[in-house]
Amino acid sequence: MDATATDSGLLQLTEIVLTAEVINGNPALDVNDLPVALRSLFCPDVPGVIARPVAIKEGQLKTYFPNLAARFLVADSKNSFLVVNDIGQFAVTTFIPAVKWYLRHAGAETVMKNPALSLSIETAGETAVSYKKSRGNIPLFEDTTVSLVGKISALTEKSDAYREAIDLVVAYASEEIEFSLDDLVCTPDQLSIVRKVQISLENQDFLRSHRIYELGRILLVGPPGTGKTSFALALSRSVHMPVLEVRLSMLTSQYLGETSKNIDRIFDLAKKIAPCILFIDEFDYIAKTRISDDNGAMKRAVNTLLKSIDHINLIKDRVLLIGATNHAGILDEAAWRRFDEIVTFTLPDVTMREAILRHVASGIPCTMDFSILAGRTEGFSGADLRMMLTESIVSALLAGRKEINEDDADSGMALVNRRNIARSGCL
Repeated sequence: MDATATDSGLLQLTEIVLTAEVINGNPALDVNDLPVALRSLFCPDVPGVIARPVAIKEGQLKTYFPNLAARFLVADSKNSFLVVNDIGQFAVTTFIPAVKWYLRHAGAETVMKNPALSLSIETAGETAVSYKKSRGNIPLFEDTTVSLVGKISALTEKSDAYREAIDLVVAYASEEIEFSLDDLVCTPDQLSIVRKVQISLENQDFLRSHRIYELGRILLVGPPGTGKTSFALALSRSVHMPVLEVRLSMLTSQYLGETSKNIDRIFDLAKKIAPCILFIDEFDYIAKTRISDDNGAMKRAVNTLLKSIDHINLIKDRVLLIGATNHAGILDEAAWRRFDEIVTFTLPDVTMREAILRHVASGIPCTMDFSILAGRTEGFSGADLRMMLTESIVSALLAGRKEINEDDADSGMALVNRRNIARSGCL
């Protein structure tokens, strides 16, 4: 084993053993105080739940870190603080000197990716690290796919009902959603809703103690392509909740009463997965007005939906319900009343179109004038503008360039116009 590999392995082993010491000595620390690489080792039984007391044994290290020659590293160690006993369990002889040795050799930047160690080092009087900043440097466990899959598996392994329910939704962990609200151009009203949700979550205990529950049921209203779905998904990363997006094609059934049962299953699943976002796109599909509908089964389904909404909220159930509709006019009046917030999404005006164009094209070499281009795209949605720029990039690449010019923008605009004409049936 070469010297570089030995030094790297020794630092890794030292971090693992020191982290175990910190976790065992601080019962309040949880999975979010662990660096991502150590979470599986420290949570072997239930994902996200630390198995205390943590004992670092040779067999476990071989399972989770097969390339780490732990016993050899201790025997040939430049770190006199590491020891291994006869049953293959690793420990440190004196904690504070060992921690300072690790800080000196690994560096503050590396330590700042381990909140547990950062806490100990900061407590010891070192100013080079900060526990609070370290917590912000690593992803929350609840944002990970591992967390979501663990929750789903725990439900579906024991219940046929939940196996059926999970087929009715598409589940996204926050880390799977590739964009955040910072990647969107949102209006002040839209951003104020985000802040309301965040404040409500931060003060859940206070709101619950005062029985203030009418929060966390949001309806997004606006024409296609204005960002409703993107907003709902991006919100996941801002509130650290996975998304359960309802699969409308699976929800409705030709069998009597099955659609209503499916609605019940979805809302029950959301409560079990919570905290989460339950997102129902094309909400009007299942919440049409009951006045003109002669379909008795559909009327019963709408009634079931309304009752389900009544019995779910952010404060008690930790479920953020978001509906989205392109056709607000056909919604049942009672459905409107169930939502605490109505957020409108409109076609962008010229100022917003320019902001969207500049945002989407940031980092891409361009020679066209965005203010002029914004003026030429009256009636374009945000989705149209993104499609136009995508086509513009392809046009430039086809011409052997990686810089977009006005001709490329014209090609993109022409594509969007053709699509919109075809959609309106006016070919």
